[in-house]
Amino acid sequence: MRWLVYLFREAWANLRTNRTTTVVAIVTTAFTLACVGIFLLSYVNLRHAADWLQEDIKVIVYLEDRLSQDVIQDLEGTLKADRMVGGLLYISKEQALGEFRAQFPSDSHLLEGLGENPLPASFVVTPAPNYRSLDAVNRWAERVKTMAGVAKVDYNQEWIDALAGLIRYIELAAISVGVILSMAAVTIIGNTIRLALFARREEIEILRLIGATRAFIRIPYFIEGAVLGVCGSALSLGILKLGFELFRQQIGSVGRFRGIENLVAFLPLSICVAFVAVGMVLGVAGSMVSLRRFGEGRG
Repeated sequence: MRWLVYLFREAWANLRTNRTTTVVAIVTTAFTLACVGIFLLSYVNLRHAADWLQEDIKVIVYLEDRLSQDVIQDLEGTLKADRMVGGLLYISKEQALGEFRAQFPSDSHLLEGLGENPLPASFVVTPAPNYRSLDAVNRWAERVKTMAGVAKVDYNQEWIDALAGLIRYIELAAISVGVILSMAAVTIIGNTIRLALFARREEIEILRLIGATRAFIRIPYFIEGAVLGVCGSALSLGILKLGFELFRQQIGSVGRFRGIENLVAFLPLSICVAFVAVGMVLGVAGSMVSLRRFGEGRG
């Protein structure tokens, strides 16, 4: 137990001795990781929006004109028996016309000169919970299009496709930027550890001469790197949280975007913990790089 206390005391002494360098390393690492966090936060919220769209997806099955009531009832029974259908609502031509007039009162006069009701009857289908993925809905829509009496199948495919494409681009950008900035964080922490090594090189040499093992000498610097990584990543989360709350306030104050602030969310606790753990790993990696270079330099 005494040797463990010594190792932590040595790590704390290194951090305290190089206070300015330590603070600079933590702040620089924080801003570096905050850039990664921005992409991560965007990805999490866009993924949440995509899941919400999939949960709220409605498929409109438009029927051909002048179908008999028997054909409509047969088609309704076929759709209800489909395991991919979670909910089904029939909208007649008259109901469709009434909804159009209610939603677009200023444009209702456009239909008056047409004589008969041009709007088709339709079924509004809610996919079952296990079949709300984009691929499943696509396959189901293609199958329903071939049914007798079906004129067209429509749903918000363009929005979902566009959002899915945007998510893929953000994933690639987050991975690329994350790798580059993680290397930068390792370099920043590594340089800080290297300064501590050079400042205490004589003490390290004495420890070697009296028989201290390699691990015993290196562990305090691993601890120092881990502390720098944890502090930097925790500070970056604080910066992200502050920026996120300011963003929500600004969005909420703009009339046309009011309500959107309730749809966005900060990173969940599990991701925050993982983010800090990644910072710790990057700090240890920076220590390993510095210790190896320090050893090579002495060799």
